[in-house]
Amino acid sequence: MFSAVVTNHWITEGTADAIRVVIDPTLANNRSVSVLTVAGGVSIATMTPERAAQLAITGDEVTPEQLATLTLNDPDHIFYLPESWQATGLDANTRQLTPRDSAAFERFTTEAPDSDVDDAFVELDHWLVFGTFVENRLVAAASMYPWGGSRLADLGVLTLPEVRGQGHGTALVRAISARARELGYEPQYRCQLDNAPSIALAEKVGFELFGDWRVILSD
Repeated sequence: MFSAVVTNHWITEGTADAIRVVIDPTLANNRSVSVLTVAGGVSIATMTPERAAQLAITGDEVTPEQLATLTLNDPDHIFYLPESWQATGLDANTRQLTPRDSAAFERFTTEAPDSDVDDAFVELDHWLVFGTFVENRLVAAASMYPWGGSRLADLGVLTLPEVRGQGHGTALVRAISARARELGYEPQYRCQLDNAPSIALAEKVGFELFGDWRVILSD
């Protein structure tokens, strides 16, 4: 159902019902441990060699009791598009943004609530950026960046409050996702489990739940 880019990134051969350990020395300090619970029950813990030594892990599995010694953040849903997905309902007012749109983008971010700007993490200098305009005013923007050197493209989206519910976010995410796939990347959509509007947006675009992901809190 999901692309091999997705499954090969997260799931190693031989993963079973136990919590499988993947050692990755390239992980950043703020992601030295993460746990993915794939929809269906399989769990994979990815960690640095240093964290594995700290937890006294000698094999390829870790117990819940060992992980309980760490403090992990609240989980995020992770969604991906099925391989069969095709973009529909594209908006003529949505296009890729460039540095020439800096003035419009700056105005857009000043009009959006600060908390929404922080949570969405949409930046004009990201790898891929799209925006939707209404009467020459930027009202929604989405950006992507490659995820940890993989062919996954992590997605953020932000729509001004006064135009929400009009389909701009849905058309925008469809457009940027289609372009990412054209470039050989798989869009990755993340949101917290209690963010009902964001979950609804993902489902409208055609994303399907892959699993829930938790990361160690910074020391």
